[in-house]
Amino acid sequence: MTIEIPRTMPAVVCHGPRDYRLEELAVPRPGPGEVLVRVKQAGICASDLKCYLGAALFWGDAHREGYCQAPVTPGHEFVGEVVSLGDGAGDKYGLQLGDMAISEQIVPCWKCRYCQRGQYWMCQDGDVYGFRRETFGAFAEYMLFPRDAINHKVPHDLPASQAVFIEPLACSIHAVQRGDIELGDVVVIAGAGPLGLGMFAAARMKSPGLLIAIDMDDQRLELAKMCGADLGFNPGKVDVVDEVRKLTGGYGCDVYIEATGHPSAVEQGLHMIRKLGTFVEFSVMREPVTVDWTIIGDTKELNVHGSHLGPYCYPIAIDMLRKGLLPMDRIVTHELPLADFQRGIDLVASGKQSVKVTLLP
Repeated sequence: MTIEIPRTMPAVVCHGPRDYRLEELAVPRPGPGEVLVRVKQAGICASDLKCYLGAALFWGDAHREGYCQAPVTPGHEFVGEVVSLGDGAGDKYGLQLGDMAISEQIVPCWKCRYCQRGQYWMCQDGDVYGFRRETFGAFAEYMLFPRDAINHKVPHDLPASQAVFIEPLACSIHAVQRGDIELGDVVVIAGAGPLGLGMFAAARMKSPGLLIAIDMDDQRLELAKMCGADLGFNPGKVDVVDEVRKLTGGYGCDVYIEATGHPSAVEQGLHMIRKLGTFVEFSVMREPVTVDWTIIGDTKELNVHGSHLGPYCYPIAIDMLRKGLLPMDRIVTHELPLADFQRGIDLVASGKQSVKVTLLP
């Protein structure tokens, strides 16, 4: 089987905050152990938006180096068709030309302390699709999976419009795992965006006693119920801390997962959660968040867990999507051509007309 590959391709290039341009780039050629795919769909993530808007995490400040290394092609949520395989790549990953495939967001170094301990998602020196110059992203017609990447074959019966959700769903699953949910727990997930919706589906599999969604958008609360939530509260209309306390005999929820990206949701969770509860912080915040740390320590003795990426969760995400555990026809609301990337970013920024926006290179 031979697949014809052009010399150049359209690609979005990030040159800096609010400076993203559609350009013509050379199509990469795979070396030993590398995989070239033709991108079928690429999702626009909230972190892509924060990078576009200039958040300090991505561009740096007095205290840290920026995560983004411009110029770079963005995009870390994707699925593609394998069109070329470097020497050994087919056997290594179980891939053939024509297969659908994805690659985990981080490309580990496999040498640092974390990689040596199997904690590859926290790699000290790894590359990340869509943010590092060495590992270009998916807002392009073609993209290369480097030799150290973690690649997964995607079943052919999973449409690209669903397979593009594998990466965010894997991140959602990991966040739920970090919550250490026990049978019968009262679990609150703040944020019913794409990642929060994946968390409801994953948390439902843990058999909580009560699964509560919190969001400022009533339509998203209804969508959260379709993903597994029992109840939905809008903090713009009710005192959500009071409502959760009423449902729990005044104690508060057992597990609180923050997936809004808004500082107010962090403080809200600290007041809502019971003593000895587990707080999971998932969001990429645009700015530093200040809270009363006495609540975490002396007042409630909370377990506070972070959550980063979706390690070891991609096979689970694929299985969940194949089983139809999420209403993907309601979650992927916009599929746009690559040339309309700016409209896609604007849709994600407004958050009023869309849930998940994807690009079709």
